[in-house]
Amino acid sequence: MNELRLIAQQFAKIIINISPLGNGLINDTFLVTTENTYFVLQRINPKVFRKPEQIMDNLIKINWHIRQKTNTALELKIPELLKTITNDAYYLDDQGDCWRALDYIEDSVSLDVLASVRQAEQTGFALGYFHRLVNNLDPLFLHDTLPGFHIAPAYLSHYQHIIAQAPEQTDSQSLYCVNFISKFQHLASALETAKEKGLLPLRVIHGDPKLNNFLFDQYGKKIIGLIDLDTVKPGLVHYDIGDCLRSCCHKLDTNKFDLELCSAILKSYLSEVSPFFSEDDYQFLFAAIQLIPFELGLRFYTDYLEGNSYFKVTDPKENLRRAVNQFELCQNITEQEATINVLIDKIKIECKS
Repeated sequence: MNELRLIAQQFAKIIINISPLGNGLINDTFLVTTENTYFVLQRINPKVFRKPEQIMDNLIKINWHIRQKTNTALELKIPELLKTITNDAYYLDDQGDCWRALDYIEDSVSLDVLASVRQAEQTGFALGYFHRLVNNLDPLFLHDTLPGFHIAPAYLSHYQHIIAQAPEQTDSQSLYCVNFISKFQHLASALETAKEKGLLPLRVIHGDPKLNNFLFDQYGKKIIGLIDLDTVKPGLVHYDIGDCLRSCCHKLDTNKFDLELCSAILKSYLSEVSPFFSEDDYQFLFAAIQLIPFELGLRFYTDYLEGNSYFKVTDPKENLRRAVNQFELCQNITEQEATINVLIDKIKIECKS
């Protein structure tokens, strides 16, 4: 803790308290209390983000663009990057780890599970609002902070290389994963092929819009902020909406997909983005909903085979269990394909009327 205090003092001279914040699987995050205010202190995982200075540059560009875009009060707060006391964008410790500070959005809470349809509507609105704010920002103006992120064919290729070298899998859960990947591996190329054909354009995406990256007001009624923009990059908005739905509509006790919450999120999301959504954008929505749990399960299982070097775990088989959960969710989504497509068509008609 003394070492952590010394790092925090690179951003503020007087530190009152430091406590862990959130439950992210990549970076180490802390809430720092100073004599006047609070700020968020993060160690950027060097195994994941090789060029942390690009993350800070992207955040500066996003904030600048949003400020230039509107003269009215924003309905969604994006954290500002705080400089060190020597006016640097980040701090490198003796181990070469990169630390950065962000302003803390006060009177806010993050949720791990949606408690109401109203909260689902807010989540869809917030993601759509963000996409609308950055829609006219050239995606190539931003750094790709995670090359290969969300490129499912590359994840599949890497998995195939790893599984070919791994010992024979005899565990029942591991065998389930191997068989599921073999059966559904065709899903991996759906969105990337559409992009290569020019059907889906590159846009600015959040990259990790899971539920707990949306900050609600202290009463849990209205979303006031969007955090964890490390993965903001050029990409397909379908990755964002697919991941958001995966996170929010996953019934953790059964690994089923909640259609009621899906409907609420999609209605609010599409009402925000419909002015620039094309017929092809609508056409590939189900493919995105289906792909993301498959992709994440594939990543969890590959990380398990490689010794859990990417995602944080509390025991050696946690990534294996995570993979099984995602594959079961993907299976349930597949079983509801017809119903979900009818829902998408209905919402599209409502948005265009």
